[in-house]
Amino acid sequence: MEAVFGLLVMLLGVSHGVETHCDGRQDGSQCYGPLGGTVVLQLMDGASQKHRYELKKESMIILLGKLNEIITNSIKDRSVFTPSNGIFRINKLSRTDSSEYTLSIFDSNGMLSSKKTLHLSIQAPVSSVLVVSGCLSQGEMKVSCSSEGGDSPQYSWTLGGRALTDAELYSANKEENSITLKQHVSGRVACKVWNHVSSVSKEEDIINCGFIYINCISNGTNITQWVFAANNTLCIQSTTVTVVKETDIVSLTPSINITSFNETVTPSSDGPWYLSTDALPIMAGVLSALVIFLVVGVAVTCALKKKKNNKPKEGEDDQEVTYANVRMVQRQQRQVEQRGKVEVEYGQDKFSERPRQTQPAGEDCLYANVRKGR
Repeated sequence: MEAVFGLLVMLLGVSHGVETHCDGRQDGSQCYGPLGGTVVLQLMDGASQKHRYELKKESMIILLGKLNEIITNSIKDRSVFTPSNGIFRINKLSRTDSSEYTLSIFDSNGMLSSKKTLHLSIQAPVSSVLVVSGCLSQGEMKVSCSSEGGDSPQYSWTLGGRALTDAELYSANKEENSITLKQHVSGRVACKVWNHVSSVSKEEDIINCGFIYINCISNGTNITQWVFAANNTLCIQSTTVTVVKETDIVSLTPSINITSFNETVTPSSDGPWYLSTDALPIMAGVLSALVIFLVVGVAVTCALKKKKNNKPKEGEDDQEVTYANVRMVQRQQRQVEQRGKVEVEYGQDKFSERPRQTQPAGEDCLYANVRKGR
């Protein structure tokens, strides 16, 4: 109950300030007024020269006057009639204001000179619009449009500010609240929701679902269908790719044609320039030159190393050198010094020193140590 009351308050807030105009001078006119808003009815050109006039809602008199005088206005708390221009303005419209109204004009003799009817319908205005889009299994794009409030809403669609064409739609009816776009369609889609008292639009950028159209011959079988480009495993062995617009599909046998709308398809066989067949001779020449330079470099390095090993060291020559180490030992006389015991007495203590002998020397010798070197 609180939700219904809140919605009613919201609609009344939106309706406040909404105003419609209707010319009721023609018999049988259909007029519309916004719920909670204002309707301006042109009843006559002017009432100043009318001797007597009355406006009835079904059988109840709403407005009664003569010349410039207003005798009766049963809804004067929310309406204003201006005799000089014949305009009747009704504010704060409610559902009960929907009815058939009859305007009767009498001459100076009290005879009926004209009688006209008009139909007034009260509608709730559209308050807001929501656009939702989503991809279908075959790459189609379904776009739905919903509105809050609004009696008898009607829908219209545009793409980039223009009407959608049959080549862009699967659903033929462009006046429904949802449409289905074909796989190649993308752009700014606008949904307009309107009735006789209001109009609200909502736009959204639509991107296609990433499907491409395949038209090729594989193993003798002709394949023509829409596939998701990211998961495509069909017809990818050929390097010939044709990108066309709309429904123009060109078949080249045995090459493969992939038709994509408003998008460029890059074949999976494309690679860097240095992997192409035209670049193979160049790559072979470069590799051969590198091999030659490598062999020459190794040979020069080996030659330099060999020459360095054969070079004599500093201070050496080609003559053989004999080194001699001569040591002379001089003959000495053998001295044997025999000493008797020498007693030294210091006080009461006695120390005796043992005789000291010199090592006998040998005969005079000459030692030679000969070493040959180069």
